[in-house]
Amino acid sequence: MNLPESVPDSWFSADYAEARAKFRTAAERAGAALSAHRNPNARQPDGGDLTTDVARIGPAPGEAAGVLIVSSGTHGVEGFCGSGCQVGMLETGAADLLPPDCALVLVHAINPYGFAWLRRVTEHNIDLNRNNLDHSAGHPANEKYAGIHAWLTPRDWRGPGREEADAAIAAYINEHGMFAFQEAVSGGQYDFPDGLFYGGRALSWSARTWLTVVGAHCRGARRVAHLDFHTGLGDYGACEIISVEGADGRGADRARQWYGDEVKSPERNDSLSAAVTGSMENGFDGIAGEAEVTSVALEYGTQSLPEVLEALRADNWLHLYGDPESDEGKAIKRQIRDAFYGDEPEWKRTIWATADQVVRQAAAGLAASPYG
Repeated sequence: MNLPESVPDSWFSADYAEARAKFRTAAERAGAALSAHRNPNARQPDGGDLTTDVARIGPAPGEAAGVLIVSSGTHGVEGFCGSGCQVGMLETGAADLLPPDCALVLVHAINPYGFAWLRRVTEHNIDLNRNNLDHSAGHPANEKYAGIHAWLTPRDWRGPGREEADAAIAAYINEHGMFAFQEAVSGGQYDFPDGLFYGGRALSWSARTWLTVVGAHCRGARRVAHLDFHTGLGDYGACEIISVEGADGRGADRARQWYGDEVKSPERNDSLSAAVTGSMENGFDGIAGEAEVTSVALEYGTQSLPEVLEALRADNWLHLYGDPESDEGKAIKRQIRDAFYGDEPEWKRTIWATADQVVRQAAAGLAASPYG
């Protein structure tokens, strides 16, 4: 589809409130059935409600043979990207690409707190993509993270403490390599509630909401395709399609059939992402016996990995020890927004082009073979 230069840019927003309004307006215009889930634990900076909004087009729940479910804002501040693409899907009639017995379900801002407050985490400092697991079964240890936690979270952000922490990190990277440092930091950890990539000790409100949405909109379907939008890894504007299932699983095989051999997998050690536990894909466990699920993350590049990790450290420090309303706090908020959102027309056009292509491939995959 050839689009005027200004169209993709107009789908994106400056903040959560604008993004929510654009999403709901586009959904109403497209004739979607809308629902909203209000977060009872936090509010917007202006005091307004924080909600995860869901738009559905196509057969009603329980009547669809297939579902394409698209989620945005898993990592709050990354929601700018996914929200804009979801609005684009509504404005361009993406539901019309699906077989008539399939529904399109768009889940907007599954972590509304992080989106509204420019944080990657939830209101309890939980990384939602490390939180979706059975917490009663215990939590995996991350000894590598434990060894560097103090360096990541110095109380002194400007002074000797910070300088010592940075020197220790530089020495670690020099000895082990940048990807080893990334793995130690981002693989997920469950022992430091004040740290980075904390998976929590129980399901967060956002994780419970995700389970509710999946159960309501995907149960009864025989085939489910899931797209989860992310930013922060890779070259500027480039998209890596990541299978969030084990490399030997049938879902990963289908993902490569649908989207091509360029689909990456942390388990195969060919992805920009480290292997993680507790990802959004685990939210489909409740329907695993009845539905064939093909789940991928779309990871769009913004800044370099050191810049992105530095922004995460800064934001974590700010909410532990700093003042978000100070000049320094506002500068850090600009820093983390820039680390996860390429707020330029060309970046938006580039990510939309990839998103549009992947939606078309998902639709073709849903229609490709008879249901079992």
